[in-house]
Amino acid sequence: MNKTTNKTASKAKTNEMEKMLNSADSPGLPKTGDMVEGVVIYVGRNEVLVDLDGLMTGLIRGHESYDESGEYTNLKVGDKIYATVVETENEKGLVELSIRQAGHKKAWDKLHQIKVAGEIIEVSVFDANKGGLMVKLDQVLGFLPVSQLSPENYPRVVGGNKTKILEKLKSLVGRKLKVQVIDVNDEEGTLIVSEKATEREERKKILEQYKKGDVVTGVVTGVVDFGAFMEFGEGLEGLIHISEIGWQRIDDPRDMVKEGQKIKAQIIDISANKVSLSLKRLTKDPWEAIKDKYKVGDKVKGKVIKSHKLGAFVEIEQDIQGLARVIKNDQGENSKTLEIGKAYNFLITNFEPIDHKLGLDLAG
Repeated sequence: MNKTTNKTASKAKTNEMEKMLNSADSPGLPKTGDMVEGVVIYVGRNEVLVDLDGLMTGLIRGHESYDESGEYTNLKVGDKIYATVVETENEKGLVELSIRQAGHKKAWDKLHQIKVAGEIIEVSVFDANKGGLMVKLDQVLGFLPVSQLSPENYPRVVGGNKTKILEKLKSLVGRKLKVQVIDVNDEEGTLIVSEKATEREERKKILEQYKKGDVVTGVVTGVVDFGAFMEFGEGLEGLIHISEIGWQRIDDPRDMVKEGQKIKAQIIDISANKVSLSLKRLTKDPWEAIKDKYKVGDKVKGKVIKSHKLGAFVEIEQDIQGLARVIKNDQGENSKTLEIGKAYNFLITNFEPIDHKLGLDLAG
């Protein structure tokens, strides 16, 4: 073959290539927004060059090389990658690519799949605020609300002091936690995870061993204004509401139980993986024994045990308390002051033993 023939063939090949490149319908040419596959041929400080089927060269630069999926964090020559076409030809004549966009789609598609499957994953805690924990899964940032922490990590603080709650949350920074995805929205960039959710299935199986009415032994793990938490069995925890601690009136659960105290309680309800416990139901209702003993109009002697804005609480028998109203004079002052710890004579004005109600007036 002579030089003229070679020159003619080369020109024809070039024209064919130009024709193919200029053809908008060519299936081999990517368009803006397309996902393409290529091989890394150069990795620089601020840019990566990618060979696209030997036909074109792609360029990934700056923040477009950030990968949320974590798959392309440490690229090297020879790696196969997927990237999104940002521009079909930039100022250098190269195809502008982004693995940030491709990685974002891949990462969030994966999160949707994890949520649907109910898969348990591990996240790293990197910061905390009063509302919960900031976590990271690969390169995706998410949030774990305080309400979604497991009982083990939940910050129980006396009085709900927000500063102390934050201190307890910050102690979890640097930890890895097992969680489930409960909300994911790639458009808003929202990822919410739950540590509590991971325990539900396991907890459900363990709870199947128990039934309403069972008596369990455990340890008080926390005391709050509305009751006490008790741990029992294989890491189970239940709440003893303030109304279930004793038959008598209780204003502060801390007067009755202490953190670390070993106690027995009765299961009164198991629902939605929540256990409700009772201390008082392990003893006989003292009101049952006096239902026929007293009636309205009876005079009784009782000891004042606590003051109240309407009068005072008076105990007429052990664990049997009623409210004695103090009559005010014309000047709006108490006609008589009742001293705590002192006994007085009272008149029963209301008696409802089933509802544990006892009304008293100071006897003349």
